[in-house]
Amino acid sequence: MQAATIKLFLVHGSPSGLRTAELSNWSGKAIAAPRTEMPELVRRDELNSPGFYLLTGVDPESEDRAIYIGEAENVASRLKGHSSKDFWNFATVFVSKDENLTKAHIRYLEGVLIERANNNGSAVVMNAASSGARLPESDAAEMDVFLEKCLQLMPVLGVADFNEKIDQVSDSKDVLYCKIKGITATGKRTANGFIVFEGSQAVLEHRPSARRMRAKREQLIEKGLLQENGDHLIFTTDIEFGSPSTAVSVVRGGNSNGLTCWKNSKGIQLKEIEANET
Repeated sequence: MQAATIKLFLVHGSPSGLRTAELSNWSGKAIAAPRTEMPELVRRDELNSPGFYLLTGVDPESEDRAIYIGEAENVASRLKGHSSKDFWNFATVFVSKDENLTKAHIRYLEGVLIERANNNGSAVVMNAASSGARLPESDAAEMDVFLEKCLQLMPVLGVADFNEKIDQVSDSKDVLYCKIKGITATGKRTANGFIVFEGSQAVLEHRPSARRMRAKREQLIEKGLLQENGDHLIFTTDIEFGSPSTAVSVVRGGNSNGLTCWKNSKGIQLKEIEANET
């Protein structure tokens, strides 16, 4: 991504409250607010126009990060209809200041984001089905540029579920390993938790006591992100988890301590590595 100047406005002075974000020389605008400030958010004029929105929170079943991706020609009206969803605690909206977003544009953006979130695997995607719309080539290219700017702003507003995966080759010196029952998983710390790299192996069977982790593993298997491969499971893509412990628990089939199970090539535990860095 290119260097950019971000204009962040805290409407009530609170960094976690209602706020707006803009990039220099960009026609878009982001407005974000916690669920407790939804009445003020939906009253804003910007939300009476087409846009897409992200509802973020925690999945009550797996306790992992969760996200819902939606679009509407009138975002304010659509957000009011999501009061029955109890998982989310924050809403982030993206609109265009020049009012050039059409229904097809926002459906296209919604579809791309749902696909990216599913492929990323760092959060549970709460959408029941995928979406999207076909656009003329020139329009699709224009929306891809618009989306790139949105993705640049998202982490600033606390939405990190679309972050690009880490290059495991260029950062090989930081790669950590978990070995159990003849299988090996590789990964590394990230700003948002811990990423397990594609090709990593996981035990085939869950531990009998692993209720929560069993559900998490079954979700990954259902999505095809974990696949059976002989006497073990294999990660079909890079997957980012909320913590080293969640990551290693998926690998080992039950609750485990990531700070002691993940080790570098010299056998030094992650706990010791981080202690020596401070």
